[in-house]
Amino acid sequence: MQKLTVELGTRSYPILIGDGLIRSMGQHVAPLLKRPRTMIVTDAHVADHYLAPLGASLGMEGISFSSFVLEPGEATKSWAGLARLTEWLIGEGVERGDHVIALGGGVIGDLVGFACSIVKRGCNFIQVPTTLLAQVDSSVGGKTAINVPAGKNLIGAFHQPALVVIDPATLETLPRRDLGAGYAEVVKYGLIDDPEFFGWCEAHGAALLAGDSAARHKAIAHSVAAKARIVAADERETQDIRALLNLGHSFGHALEAETGYSDRLLHGEAVAAGMVLAHQFSAANGLCAAEDAERVRAHLASVDLPHSLASAGVNADGRTLAAHMAHDKKVRGGKLPLILTRGIGQSFVTEDYGLDRVAAFLDA
Repeated sequence: MQKLTVELGTRSYPILIGDGLIRSMGQHVAPLLKRPRTMIVTDAHVADHYLAPLGASLGMEGISFSSFVLEPGEATKSWAGLARLTEWLIGEGVERGDHVIALGGGVIGDLVGFACSIVKRGCNFIQVPTTLLAQVDSSVGGKTAINVPAGKNLIGAFHQPALVVIDPATLETLPRRDLGAGYAEVVKYGLIDDPEFFGWCEAHGAALLAGDSAARHKAIAHSVAAKARIVAADERETQDIRALLNLGHSFGHALEAETGYSDRLLHGEAVAAGMVLAHQFSAANGLCAAEDAERVRAHLASVDLPHSLASAGVNADGRTLAAHMAHDKKVRGGKLPLILTRGIGQSFVTEDYGLDRVAAFLDA
């Protein structure tokens, strides 16, 4: 088992990484509990595989639990989903000192985290991410939210977990498409500020997606360490350090909005296309070499990830997509900070490019 820490003073928390950790969850959860009881929130797909072994592990430590199983998919991360979950937690008698377990991917983690930030003015939660995307990104850092028609993650709060438990063995039951969507977030860490890691992705990404256990462990540990370091330096995204984690997201969220936050385009797939667009926009404006933008596009295409508007299944015009971007939660003073790049691993934040310019680029 590997252990990392998100350093946030008195709110610091550990991240545990190791195959089979779900089957030993009880011993990691027990020291946190003020009473031998917890609640598990998951979705129907994950429940079929992991709810029973997780429950058995808790039982071995004398911990009782109740469970709430939600529908899979981005549509669950909504006002309706939040209402159902908060009412269930209250009905179960959740206390502020309890620890609710989020067992699932990014949708479950985001929804449970947000619910726990507001129920009884805040209770604790534990992230047990079962998708690659959640393991390398969304389970760490305390960003919790739901989607609304105006945009993605517009209603939410910063609420850090008490513990993150990552069991890479869960990826064995993950569909190839979901695995690919998570891999896009792995690539992102190389493109932000680590060109050597992007080179590693080019060399080992296909093997990771094909089931190479060592490659998966390497990618997860490296990504989580990078995320933990950035969160510790800029927890609430006030210094533009954490904003770099949004590389590809402003473009990607617009694509998700255009496809209705549906299974037509998974979040990680949208991020993949968004990262290509960010690099191509950078190249079009003389910020980076066209060869760098093509290198990013070629790698994502080689692992069957969306790498253009067409391959993402989006045929909207630039003005329509820019209008989606105008609702981005990062807008400040009417301007949208974009994460652009001067080359592989040289991302930066800028407000120098208006949405009219973005729209024209998307129409080109």
